[in-house]
Parts: sequence; structure tokens; C-alpha cells
Amino acid sequence: MTEGKQPDGIREVLVIGGNRYFGKRLIARLIAAGDRVTVLNRGSSLPPAGVRQLVADRNDETALEAALGERTFDVVVDQVCYTPRQAAVARRVFAGRTRRYIMTSTVEVYAYEDSPVPIGEAIVDPHTVVVDTELPWEDGEFLEEHYGEGKRQAEAVFAAAPVFPYVSVRVAHVLGGADDFTGRLAHYADRLRTGEPIAVPVPNRPATYIHVEEIADFLFWAAGQDFTGPVNAASHGPLTTEDIVEAIGGGTAVYREAEVGEVSPFSFHRSYGMDNARAERLGFTFSHTKDWLTRAVTETTGKND
Repeated sequence: MTEGKQPDGIREVLVIGGNRYFGKRLIARLIAAGDRVTVLNRGSSLPPAGVRQLVADRNDETALEAALGERTFDVVVDQVCYTPRQAAVARRVFAGRTRRYIMTSTVEVYAYEDSPVPIGEAIVDPHTVVVDTELPWEDGEFLEEHYGEGKRQAEAVFAAAPVFPYVSVRVAHVLGGADDFTGRLAHYADRLRTGEPIAVPVPNRPATYIHVEEIADFLFWAAGQDFTGPVNAASHGPLTTEDIVEAIGGGTAVYREAEVGEVSPFSFHRSYGMDNARAERLGFTFSHTKDWLTRAVTETTGKND
């Protein structure tokens, strides 16, 4: 890993994916900074004004090569790399095309861990992760069930004999925004309104979170740095299920003990909160969840009580 910062300046930036949620907020920040932004996706939606669009299926290496042509970039931000196969394609295609590659990874790479203290990046070293490209990664159900493992193995592909400077941003659970498409906060708001029990594991552990605007800020900041390797992105202040439910309000919470796999979102039988010390040492200052939790609830559910 290297540590430090690049000089400021206008960059050629490619965002793979980025049509929604914090991806579109990242693009807005890049545009505001004067960067020249290109978006690569399957063409299902148009990019903002002033942003170039390349249309290709990232899983199709030939189509991806053709869409890129002779273009090169200062930074590539990959918002939709979920499997080692996708990482392997990107690693081949973008070799010699970019000076920096940022993959948005996830806190779920730590899903096999169980730690009473926040976990640092070294706990999951991508150089030690076994990659198996023969698993049925194209199967949607398999991929959903192995989301964290897919990200772990994708990180490992990029980290092995890297062909460009590479960063994996391990993103905490994201909250906030009226455009939150996950329905996770709405899940709790519905149960508070109807009195339906909230299923939780026993024990039910806290987890780390980040606001949708803050992760967009972090990715924008990371694009202008020159450190490499995994980095955790999480606000200070882990939250429990009860913290989130209390912030939503609007009814009496009824909890029901449940088996793993049947529990509500943001309920965890393992404790694997992330330590954000590396990112702060590099120069990014995170907020505290208490600073924005109420706002996130209001944005997402419309509730302000």
C-alpha cells in the first residue's frame, strides 16, 4: 500500500454504473469539480447533462473493449463489480487505460468475522482470499446469497499482481436519501405502524453505517488521493436495530426472536463493525451517526416524529 495525495486538477473520470443512489451523487460532485465524466452502463438510463455515456454490458469483454475504444482515464470508479469474473474482465480491459481504479466494496467482506471491537482492513487481506471463478456467479440467487464473498473475491483479483493502482472502498451500510431503493428503513416503519413483530437474532449485534451523502463525499475524495489497498468507509458510532427503530418512531416496537436468515434488515448475529482509522489517518473526517440518523429517517420514510 502507498499513502499520500495527488495534486488537484481536472481529471478524466469513468464511472461504471452509478445510475442511482450514491453513484449519482458521486457523479454530481465530479461534475461540480470540473472533472470530465464518462458513464459506462447498459444504456437503461441517460446520464446527467454534460456527462458522456458509453453503452456496454460489463460482462461482455469484447463489447466493453469496443465501447472504450482508445479512451484512457485518470480514474475509474467501479460501482457495480460483484464477482471475480467481472473483476478479471475489468483487470484485462483497463490495463494501460487508467492511472487509478476504485472499486466500491462492502462491509460484508467481513461477514465471516465476529469481533467485539471494530475491524481494521488487515483482517481481510485480499492477497490471501481464494478465488473460484467456476462458481455460478451469473446465477442471480447464488450471487445474492454470496454477495460478500463475491466482493471478497473481486478484491482479490484486483489485488493479485495489480496492473494499475487499485483501491477497494469497503462501504458500511448506507442510510438516507429519498431515493433509497432498498426498502430497509420502510420495513421498520411499516412494522411500527401495524404492530407487526420485528424479527431479530439472539444476540443481536450493532453494525456500522454511513449516510448516502457522506459515502459520495468519500468516493469523490478517494478519487483524488494516491493511496492504494482496502479502506473502510463508515461513520463513527455503531447502531443497533433498536437505535434505528427508535429514530423512526411512530409506534410501539415488538421484537420476535428468529433464526438467522429470517431476521429483519440491519439485524446481525455477528459483530463486525468497521474501524475507519486508516481513512481518517489519510485525511478524511467522518461524521457521527447521531449527527444524521434522524435526517436519514426523514429523508427515506418521510417520518419526522
